[in-house]
Amino acid sequence: MKKFLVIQQKMIGDVLASTLLCEHLKHHFPKVEVHFLIHSNALPVVQGNPFVDRIRLFEPEHRKNKIAFFRFLREIRKEKYSAVLDVYGKLETNLITFFSGAPIRISYEKWYTKFVYTHLFRYSSNPETTLGWAIENRLLLLQPLIPKLEHPNLEPKIHLTEVEIQTAKDFLKDNKVDVNQPILMVGMLGSGPSKSYPLDYLADTLNVIAEQYEGIILLNYIPSQKDEVTKLLSKCSETAKTIIREDVFCSSLRSFLSVLSLCSGYYGNEGGATNMSKALGLPNFSIFAPWISKKGWLTYNTNPKNQGIHLSDFETSILNIPKKERKKDVLAVYQRLKPELFKKQLITFLDNHVFANQ
Repeated sequence: MKKFLVIQQKMIGDVLASTLLCEHLKHHFPKVEVHFLIHSNALPVVQGNPFVDRIRLFEPEHRKNKIAFFRFLREIRKEKYSAVLDVYGKLETNLITFFSGAPIRISYEKWYTKFVYTHLFRYSSNPETTLGWAIENRLLLLQPLIPKLEHPNLEPKIHLTEVEIQTAKDFLKDNKVDVNQPILMVGMLGSGPSKSYPLDYLADTLNVIAEQYEGIILLNYIPSQKDEVTKLLSKCSETAKTIIREDVFCSSLRSFLSVLSLCSGYYGNEGGATNMSKALGLPNFSIFAPWISKKGWLTYNTNPKNQGIHLSDFETSILNIPKKERKKDVLAVYQRLKPELFKKQLITFLDNHVFANQ
């Protein structure tokens, strides 16, 4: 049986976006095995995906130990893949692709990769993108195998079981969270300070939400960020504190996904939680870091349920500053993205998609 390998190292959002390649491949080649190579930390968002026949995990030891990496390369070569689609395109995946021995090897054009791959593509810069560059760039890699997609507008999906969803309902009930009320998941922090909207500004918007709506706010955070949760709450109004349930905490990513699937919408920092909520079909309003590409990651932007704001929406000149400089001075640049700039848009979004019956 023929086998295809899709390689996507790195973060959860990237992995979710690349599940589309697996889905398209299975639609067009239902009898071909599709394997998906990811980092182990992203496994929960791929589990149960019916379009992935085998998940191959790239463990930390493969990066740290040369012998372990060599053994991994031998395992890949034994699979005798017919095609490898390398979405990541960095040194370790260059080596994996090269040693796979696959007759078709696809990735992005870089000066140092020409001898590794049989097909190379340049990143899309389509100014009219509706899918988002993150999606368009991935779909490019399918062209040598699928010249025309049957379903070009497929969206990434997370697949949960009925048992997982029921367990999440029981968990919320045990924590006295009424699933019949609107529940807003708030991504209070990004993957780091450079992707995190200032907490005092975020608290300001949560105060507005609490004044206008009846419902429940859950916070997406990890145990090491508990001090940041305390800091956020200290800046929230008493009204906001009554609807924020910071004590409702999921012990694993998979349990978080199950709880997230029961929420009415997502609001907060753009990142992994944004992409997970979209993949579960939730209305989504994201705050982009000033150095992140909104054209890249505001995916499926013609859907009013998928919205996001970026400082460039209000100061177009910010894009004239190089990305590295925006990231270096991100805290100062963030201060210019004041809540007053987008409160009206946020309220309209919440009115229409999260608290529509109030």
